[in-house]
Amino acid sequence: MTETRFHNLSDGRRIAFRHVPGTGPTLVFLPGYMSDMAGGKATAVFDWARAQGRACLLLDYSGCGESSGAFADGTLSRWREEVTALIQAHCPGPVVLIGSSMGGWLMLLVALELHSRVAGLIGIAAAPDFTDWGFDAEQKALLASGETLFEDNPYGPEPTPTHAAFWQDGERVRLLDQEIALDCPVRLLHGQADPDVPWQVSLRLAEALRSADVQVTLIKDGDHRLSRDADITLLLRTVAALG
Repeated sequence: MTETRFHNLSDGRRIAFRHVPGTGPTLVFLPGYMSDMAGGKATAVFDWARAQGRACLLLDYSGCGESSGAFADGTLSRWREEVTALIQAHCPGPVVLIGSSMGGWLMLLVALELHSRVAGLIGIAAAPDFTDWGFDAEQKALLASGETLFEDNPYGPEPTPTHAAFWQDGERVRLLDQEIALDCPVRLLHGQADPDVPWQVSLRLAEALRSADVQVTLIKDGDHRLSRDADITLLLRTVAALG
């Protein structure tokens, strides 16, 4: 087990990460909303990379996992800054960004910052713009007023919060209604039985991306997490094929 280390940002944020050096573009795994680097997919990618001699970086966003801060302060823009800072500090050369759910939105925002350093993108139930299509008019009005929205959480006992600052920031960084100026290879994996992110979102993303090298793989019985053994095998096969 590679031990957890910490990267300190200038404003005092202390970001937990695990890094293994190696060959090829560094694989950077970006977890989903309220997730962290201890998740099954992140761990599988890290263990595979280490076994293959590949460089890999995992991290916890501020307010998540072992990183400092309050989750209520988290936004996509804030987490993009953290991801970019860790890549600049610990990942010389090109990177392949792997984003799960919300992390699939974040990987696009990070890629637009890094441009030519990005050798490829892999989305797992990628959820760009979910602050738009994921909420109804009443929920949006509540969030726009500055209130926190709480929803039933199918993955745990506590309700899932959406804080107004996160939602408002998300609305400012929406991507799907315009060309996404990225030209690297992109692979999108999505379960058609996903109850949280409609698989059509991956098709919208494929259409919005400027890159001509975009492939969408639909798993007919796949759920949102895509964490079954067969799903992990598909993910690792996709990582290996991309470089």
